[in-house]
Amino acid sequence: MKKSLVIFCAFAAAFGAVVVGLNMGGISGAINIIEHEFILTSLAKGFVTGSLLIGCLIGALIGGGLSDRYGRKPLLYVSAFLLGVSSFGCWCFAPSWVYLTVYRFIGGLGAGILSAVIPTYISEISPARLRGTLVSFYQVGVVVGILIAYAWNYCIRDDWHLMLSLPFFFSIGAVVLLLFLPESPVWLEEQDKVSSGNVRRTGISDLFKGRTGYVVFLGIMLAFFQQITGINVVVNYAPGILDSIGIGSDALLQTVYIGLANLVFTLIALWVVDKFGRKTLLVTGGIGSFICLAYLAYAYSITDPSHVSVLLAIIGFIAFFALSFSPLMFVVTAEIYPSRIRGTAMALSTGISWACAFLVVQFYPWMETSLGTGTAFGIFAALILIASIFIAVFIPETKGKTLNEIQKELRLT
Repeated sequence: MKKSLVIFCAFAAAFGAVVVGLNMGGISGAINIIEHEFILTSLAKGFVTGSLLIGCLIGALIGGGLSDRYGRKPLLYVSAFLLGVSSFGCWCFAPSWVYLTVYRFIGGLGAGILSAVIPTYISEISPARLRGTLVSFYQVGVVVGILIAYAWNYCIRDDWHLMLSLPFFFSIGAVVLLLFLPESPVWLEEQDKVSSGNVRRTGISDLFKGRTGYVVFLGIMLAFFQQITGINVVVNYAPGILDSIGIGSDALLQTVYIGLANLVFTLIALWVVDKFGRKTLLVTGGIGSFICLAYLAYAYSITDPSHVSVLLAIIGFIAFFALSFSPLMFVVTAEIYPSRIRGTAMALSTGISWACAFLVVQFYPWMETSLGTGTAFGIFAALILIASIFIAVFIPETKGKTLNEIQKELRLT
């Protein structure tokens, strides 16, 4: 493929990630209104928020395997349809929190499929020198969607139905762009091998055999650390976190600043990911995130923390995370998995990521009320420090190498 065509295909595939971000960010401004309207307990509040992530878990687990069997492009269509149905239901057919939870679960199925298939597809169409940048388009799409959702929430303010309507219109745009997308050439090549009898289809048990099992373990740990360190707490509960220290009516506006910082530093990551090593960025971003989270743990444990310093620490955490864990989990896992298992393995690691995201989002309201916000941030700080040490010791550098070179270095061929 020509460079311009590859960039267009990566953009078209990653546009669905904008819809994922709209779903993730949209609930942040709506959840407090929903909580008061339906008189939710802290666990019910977490479940309404986290139902999207349960769907993401299931969608990721089934999406990768189905994309290995039926192709990357058909699964992208399915996910766009599910996200459209979900948003339309939240907008027009959610008279109770139960209906809302069901529709968000359906959207999660679509988002989960996208999270496994988009990085896989882009990694398979990209040349080595551009692969890190282009695979990062997925995360750029997510954070663009989150920022748009934050700004939309700030404009709407009081109508949660309208807050959750926006993904419907973007899902239509995603379908239109998919019409121009070719199928992955790597997937087509693998299907030719299967059809000719040269290789057999892989199953889930193949992921854990020999050296492949070790590489899959590394991918799973990257996915675990990406979400267990609390990023989705900030994405989903930012207005409540800011309001708890008295920012009050400005909380929705502050989330726009947070979303803007997320986008700016994700774009910086897009620029530097193929200039500096993946490992260098992951470790540096992890240490910076630890410092910000440690400060938040301190700030929320004292009586009258500075509003400005808390906001800066949250933005700093978002910035360091956007430069490292946010895009690079998808980049590195898509690079280290061999092509014969890439879809299935990406599904597993992405499923682990969504499972951890659900656990954090589901139980954060309980952590906040039972342990305190400061303790919660302290736990996240400790986890991201452990993650940085693990990456420094075990994760290989993949920058500038072809997928075949990476597989040889990992002794997979």
